[in-house]
Amino acid sequence: MQCLGAEHLDSAERIPTQRQWRPQIYRKCTDTAWLFLFFLFWTGLVFIMGYSVAAGATGRLLFGYDSFGNVCGKKNSPVEGAPLSGQDMTQKKHVFFMNSCNLEVKDVRLSSTVLCVSSCPEEQLDTLEEVQLFANTSGSFLCVYNLNSFNYTQIPNADLLCPRLPVPPSKSFPLFNRCIPQTPECYSLFASVLINDVDSLHRILSGIMSGRDTVLGLCILAFALSLAMMFTFRFITTLLVHIFIALIVLGLLFVCGVLWWLYYDYTNDLSIELDTERENMKCLLGFAIASTVITAVLLTLIYVLRKRIKLTVELLQVTNKAISSSPFLLFQPLWTFAILIFFWVLWVAVLLSLGTAGAAQVVEGGQVEYKPLSGIRYMWWYHLIGLIWTSEFILACQQMAVAGTVVTCYFNRNKSDPPDRPILSSLSILFCYHQGTVVKGSFLITVVRIPRAVLMYVYNTLKEKQDGALSRCVSQCCCCCFWCLDKCLHHLNQNAYTTTAINGTDFCTSAKDALKLLSKNSSHFTSVNCFGDFIIFLGKVLVVCFTVFGGLMAFNYHRVLQVWAIPLLLVAFFAYLVAHSFLSVFETVLDALFLCFAVDLETNDGSSEKPYFMDQEFLNFVKRINKLNIRAQRNKNSLTSEEGTELRPL
Repeated sequence: MQCLGAEHLDSAERIPTQRQWRPQIYRKCTDTAWLFLFFLFWTGLVFIMGYSVAAGATGRLLFGYDSFGNVCGKKNSPVEGAPLSGQDMTQKKHVFFMNSCNLEVKDVRLSSTVLCVSSCPEEQLDTLEEVQLFANTSGSFLCVYNLNSFNYTQIPNADLLCPRLPVPPSKSFPLFNRCIPQTPECYSLFASVLINDVDSLHRILSGIMSGRDTVLGLCILAFALSLAMMFTFRFITTLLVHIFIALIVLGLLFVCGVLWWLYYDYTNDLSIELDTERENMKCLLGFAIASTVITAVLLTLIYVLRKRIKLTVELLQVTNKAISSSPFLLFQPLWTFAILIFFWVLWVAVLLSLGTAGAAQVVEGGQVEYKPLSGIRYMWWYHLIGLIWTSEFILACQQMAVAGTVVTCYFNRNKSDPPDRPILSSLSILFCYHQGTVVKGSFLITVVRIPRAVLMYVYNTLKEKQDGALSRCVSQCCCCCFWCLDKCLHHLNQNAYTTTAINGTDFCTSAKDALKLLSKNSSHFTSVNCFGDFIIFLGKVLVVCFTVFGGLMAFNYHRVLQVWAIPLLLVAFFAYLVAHSFLSVFETVLDALFLCFAVDLETNDGSSEKPYFMDQEFLNFVKRINKLNIRAQRNKNSLTSEEGTELRPL
């Protein structure tokens, strides 16, 4: 009997028991191995930063250098075999390109000679006499160093040692002291060749240069509209939602109509002769077709989901009540954006410094070029992975902080006495216990992003070839699959972070528990939650619509300057990015509330022994949703039974 009892106990111990939900009761460090791995990875990044500072020539990067190995604004050491090297350039702080309007890259070298000058020519110089007069009056010599200014007009081959005429007006760039041409055509060619992407970058930079004031104004407009939209969602009502949807419909139809009208105006304009205008017309046709498809899809969804508007307003009001307990949640995107900007600037600085790491070698004509060191290319790839992983880690920290704040406020019994400083409490729990979980979630996104970036690069490479149709199709399909996987992982990570904030479990356990719980309680108000996310998405669309409309009206007055379709597309992307940054807080709070509600139903039954954590307003809202779901199910069952009666034989 004792053996049977022991065997019974052993079998009972072997039966897996369901783990209980314990909101904010138990807390431990999660996924510490991943945190250690991230620390090792960043050790490698710090090594690359130190190596870029030691081996890279930051002086050449910041101050610029000429074709003879002299750093501008510095006293230089001579390079053996280069007679014009080792000069004192303390008074010559500006970098001047002798052929700035016709730069070419030959064998990874610029064809133009680069000099250090004391000042940039701010007016156009058409003859060598004007170049000589500029040198005598300003003390800035634009010809090769071994040619005296007196001989600019005397020596027959002086035109080979002086800049190509006419010399465009230029100004010094504020930080890097480069003489940048001020005419749009020269500027776009100059900048695009320096970054080794002549075709596409030429169109982008020329359009931005020709309408830089317009682009800046549209970016400010997008920022202001995003703030206005955030406050609209903060104090949302049923009337505001109806006005908001009406504006969305009008905005979509108006932008779509304006695009088709502009395309019709271009096709009937007999004075179109420039290639830029023809390219604008082609881009307008693409914009018009894309906007028509998007408008049709969104209008169909609005019509199908129109009956859920009232419930969605109530859900957003419940969300706003959760935000009102910690209103500083709305400012979370600002500090996240500031940290991201700081990291991106640091990343670009290290990347450029790695690009300057090289040994000096003398080439023909006594000029000096710098050959990159071995192993730099592998450091670039490591550096790229660091960019994606760290950026996703910063964004995941924001999601975890917002979810932790919602969890702290939701699982508080005394609703009249909200917890003190819930955001700081959530951040302290994140940094003390759950950084490893955030690292693991961001790493999964990185694993998906890198193959997607490689496939996009392969697709763009094959796009230029004529015989790679099958390869382009396969790579595009793979990109779409990775995009879908990326979106699913983002949603999975958000639920896993919220579950970790509730239960204090690791990433995999949290993701598994969240999927089980959400699938079990998906019948309550999943449709209303999805429509709430859809309304928030429409807010982003509204910001983009008004920004694009302003861009269309502004750019249309400068048709003949440059191709403005690509700058308009960039402005639209920036508008969506800004709107998403501000409105994503509402999405995160909404998803976190849904998961907290599911946990509340799982752990409590509403009795006096186990009362719900949700307040009375939220509870009434859930009861109304359940009544509507029951009514809809009854109607569906009645229709099914009626159809079955008609089919039965009499």
